[in-house]
Amino acid sequence: MLALRAIVFLLGTVLVLTTVGSAVRTFVLPRGVPDRLSRAVFGGLRRLFDLRTKRAKTYIQRDRAMALYAPSALLVLPVVWLTLVGTGYSCIFWALTLPSWQEAIELSGSSLFTLGFANLGGLARSLFAFSEATIGLGLVALLIAYLPTMYSAWSRREEAVALLEVRAGSPPSATELIIRFKRIDGLDRLPELWETWEVWFANIDESHTSLAPLSFFRSPTANRSWVTAAGTVLDAAALVNSVVDVPHHAAADLCLRAGYVALRGIAQFFGIRFDPHPEPFNVSIAREEFSDACDRLAAAGVPLKSDRDQAWHDFAGWRVNYDHVLLALAALTMAPEAPWSSDRSLRQPRHRRKRRVPTR
Repeated sequence: MLALRAIVFLLGTVLVLTTVGSAVRTFVLPRGVPDRLSRAVFGGLRRLFDLRTKRAKTYIQRDRAMALYAPSALLVLPVVWLTLVGTGYSCIFWALTLPSWQEAIELSGSSLFTLGFANLGGLARSLFAFSEATIGLGLVALLIAYLPTMYSAWSRREEAVALLEVRAGSPPSATELIIRFKRIDGLDRLPELWETWEVWFANIDESHTSLAPLSFFRSPTANRSWVTAAGTVLDAAALVNSVVDVPHHAAADLCLRAGYVALRGIAQFFGIRFDPHPEPFNVSIAREEFSDACDRLAAAGVPLKSDRDQAWHDFAGWRVNYDHVLLALAALTMAPEAPWSSDRSLRQPRHRRKRRVPTR
């Protein structure tokens, strides 16, 4: 019996430490470190939401359902942690010579929620009860502190996404973005846009891995998405660099690199398989689609380079760096349909995952 109690004590201790470690990795650690427990909670809840969205007949219905996914998972996660901590301490209290599991569970619940109705009895039980109460309060405090940080990052992200709709239309389009700049601001103002979105990409690279649930928080309106906005800006920069006859500006190059580095970093965090050195021209955009975009730009009076073959080569050379991860993230987040991103990702099967992915 003594050996059994020792084993139960160790199992309870491991369960408590594992749960506390999960909370630290999810809420405290300022870097994107995947956590199996948190991922299991979000993955399990996602399967339930997928069953619900399969019955939806329109995208609006799917979007309304998925809008509840991330907030619900975020609120369920502390409940799971508290349950596991309570279970772990129940094992510990039972191992400390309590006669029944009922008394151990009552003592654990009384300590975890600081109710204080159970009789502690003994220094060892008192010390463990105090530690459980500290952990319970700490988990609640972490959630309270975590939510404002997340919504602040969400607000910064969505401000840029909303402003993009003014210039890129709804759903956002790279060609529409260039045409509207030609009509309203002038193409010479494009470097300012690239600089703004370079900072935006750097922010989401940090926030969407260290605050992983933020990736699934949807925009205020169903037709917006941070994924399709990212794809629009990257495609616009690639088009300007490859086919639009304007002086080359390094800001476009830096925006493109910041963009595909950010998308790859987020994809890597979620375990999405991608090739860090993809083959040239291995992109989801057909040459005919590129030619149609060029024709539309020319019809709007945008000056274009004469060599279409070289322009296509240059555009595909940029697009290949973010093509796969863009489509995968659009499918993962169930983004609204937009040209050259979610309009093709939703027709593809889910990408296979692997435990290890190439470093960027």
